[in-house]
Amino acid sequence: MTLTFEDFPPGRFGTFGPRHVTRDEILAFAAEFDPQPMHLDEAAAAKSMLRGLSGSGWHLCSLMMRMMADGFITRAASLGSPGVDEVRWLSPLRPGDDLTLDVDVLEARVSKSRPELGIVKFKCTARNAAGQALAEMTSPILIKRREGAA
Repeated sequence: MTLTFEDFPPGRFGTFGPRHVTRDEILAFAAEFDPQPMHLDEAAAAKSMLRGLSGSGWHLCSLMMRMMADGFITRAASLGSPGVDEVRWLSPLRPGDDLTLDVDVLEARVSKSRPELGIVKFKCTARNAAGQALAEMTSPILIKRREGAA
C-alpha cells in the first residue's frame, strides 16, 4: 500500500528501529567522510569534550535517513524534500548504540501552487537504547495526494 499525503495527519507517526551501530562502521564512516580525531582515535577521543569515541553527526544523520527510508519513505508517494529545516546533535553516538527513531508529523498542508501534492513537516528524534535523544531533525517532504483529492 502506498502512503499518500492523507496518511500523515499531525501527531505521532511511529517509532522505527532498532538499528545497531558498530565501532567498525563509526570508524569507516569517519575515515571516509569526517576524519576528526574524536571519530577515529580512541585516545584522542577520550581527551575530547565528547569523552570517548563517537560517531560523526553526519553519520547519525545518514542513519536517521536510512531508518526513515526503511520505515516509511519507500512506501510513501514521496516526491522528495526541499531541504532540512533544522538538525541538532544532542548527545554523542557511541559504538554499540541501538538506535530507534521517533517520527512525528508537525504539520501537513496542501500545496497552494500544486494542489495535487501536500507538504508534510516531520520531526525525527534518534534515541539510544536508554531513551536518550542523540539528534533531532525537522524536514518537510513533498507527498502526492490520493487520486481525486486535489
